[in-house]
Amino acid sequence: MDMELLLSVLMFLRLYLVHRTILLHSKVLLSASYRSIGSLNNINFTFRFVLKVLMNKYPGRTLLVFILFFWLTASWMLTLCERKTQETTGRIDTALWLIAITFLTVGYGDVSPKTSCGKAVCLLTGVMGVACTAMLVAVVTKTLALNKGEKHVHFFMLDIQISKRIRHAAANVLRECWLLHRTNLIKSNRGEQRRHQRCLLEAIRVFRHLRLKQRKLRDYVSEMVDLPKMQMIMCDLSANWNNSYRELEQRILSMEQKLDELSRCFHQTSELLSHVLRNRNPEIR
Repeated sequence: MDMELLLSVLMFLRLYLVHRTILLHSKVLLSASYRSIGSLNNINFTFRFVLKVLMNKYPGRTLLVFILFFWLTASWMLTLCERKTQETTGRIDTALWLIAITFLTVGYGDVSPKTSCGKAVCLLTGVMGVACTAMLVAVVTKTLALNKGEKHVHFFMLDIQISKRIRHAAANVLRECWLLHRTNLIKSNRGEQRRHQRCLLEAIRVFRHLRLKQRKLRDYVSEMVDLPKMQMIMCDLSANWNNSYRELEQRILSMEQKLDELSRCFHQTSELLSHVLRNRNPEIR
């Protein structure tokens, strides 16, 4: 019975054909552009890379297919391990139920494996269930998260709302200052002065709290820098600087040529003047 069980479990080693099929029939490997760009960046097109691409493009579908495939495989392995016993775990429906509650870490306790092989299968199922739950939480978090445009809109509206509240808080501070000053002028009772003092301190505290909140919000927005956009801006700036530098070099060269021409003209003029002066000196004599 142990040899038959061992041979039956070894049959599942043929599951390596699944990942070979996924790798050979994936659009990543069949695309020439993927292969050319990957060869330039020293990327190996393995099943791991293909799985990462699928998880990025279709995370929900990939996880659902993997979970269903794992449930069926683990249920069949549990059926093989428990079929020689007289328990209900030797049937496929009970094995599916046991694998499902073990995978979801519920564990009602109504059924349990009896053999060591079945316990090992359930242990592996529990570990895979925890891992898949973590990946599912990551996928849901990524789906519910705001993208860059939505974040900018949300933070912009928050900034507007906080600015309005700051203006109201500043108006409350000025009002309480005026009321306190008026109560001091008319020399009313001490209770009213203390009440206005407390109101003034509370208005100042709210105003400072809103200013701090606005500062934190703007710091967080300033940290949301789009690196590709900044890289493109820097590339454009460097290209403009190079063009300006070339234009400046050309202008400097043209100025040097003009200065050479001017110096040549001055030299010719000086020679002409000296020659005229030499001719006029004998006549004067």
